[in-house]
Amino acid sequence: MRGPLVVALGGGHGLAASLAALRLVTDRITAIVTVADDGGSSGRLRQEFDVLPPGDLRMALAALCNDDEWGTTWASVLQHRFAGQGPLGGHSLGNLLILALWEHFGEPVQGLDMVGRLLNARGRVLPMAAVPLTIEAVVQGLDDADPQRPLVVRGQARVATTPGEVRSVSVLPAAPPAHPEALRAVREAEWVVLGPGSWFTSVMPHLLVPELREALLQTPARRLLNLNLVLNTGETSGFSAERHLEVLADHAPGLRLDVVLADPSVVGDEAALRAAARALGAELLLAPVAEPGRDGHHDSLRLAAVYRDIMT
Repeated sequence: MRGPLVVALGGGHGLAASLAALRLVTDRITAIVTVADDGGSSGRLRQEFDVLPPGDLRMALAALCNDDEWGTTWASVLQHRFAGQGPLGGHSLGNLLILALWEHFGEPVQGLDMVGRLLNARGRVLPMAAVPLTIEAVVQGLDDADPQRPLVVRGQARVATTPGEVRSVSVLPAAPPAHPEALRAVREAEWVVLGPGSWFTSVMPHLLVPELREALLQTPARRLLNLNLVLNTGETSGFSAERHLEVLADHAPGLRLDVVLADPSVVGDEAALRAAARALGAELLLAPVAEPGRDGHHDSLRLAAVYRDIMT
């Protein structure tokens, strides 16, 4: 298989869903993954070893595995999580494998490439920044005595679950270095795909790394934004589909898109969403990409068919 040179940006389950569809369209995929996770196994390893959080990188690698016996077996092993309350309890085997390869090579990309070779992954996985990041959000509605008072919430896990309204988001350090391989991939891409994923903690952090944001603004690639299947939850409570685009534009002035993809089920006001897409230079494409009977889950075949129609 060949196909367009595609760079997919994000993290967690949203990026994994996009990659599982993209690998049915092309084998020239580079996933550029957020490195701000501070919860669970990734948070523990990050704190203990002062490394990039490996969890979202692991999920991206697993999503790029083929559907044959080798691919499904290794994807399952990579995602295996140890039970119990001991030192291994809660850790993913894939996280530990990635950490071991990082210590062996002394450089993250070599380790990720080695895991990709082991899995026979249909693409490459890169960190978006060369250092671990901390997400910081300004949130309203957390002070019962003064609901309009803005408070700072720090950490990906806390921001993702905040009951307040996120007004803005930033990363620490304030101007982190992007990974050079990630910059090169964006500059050479034919298509760049943003989303789906947790808006403030998986999608938008890529736009908060100055070098990566500049590469996204300058790349000759066409840009596609894939909206989530479930809106108005967690960190985006109260957000309409068009509000997602508006906050994206607020945090990345000058960003232009070519296509905004949305499942019809998330569109409340189609005219408003089309207007928000046009403000970013994009055409709105409505297409059913959800898996029937499973709320919030993309159907890989449906999403792959839409990606193929858009990109070819």
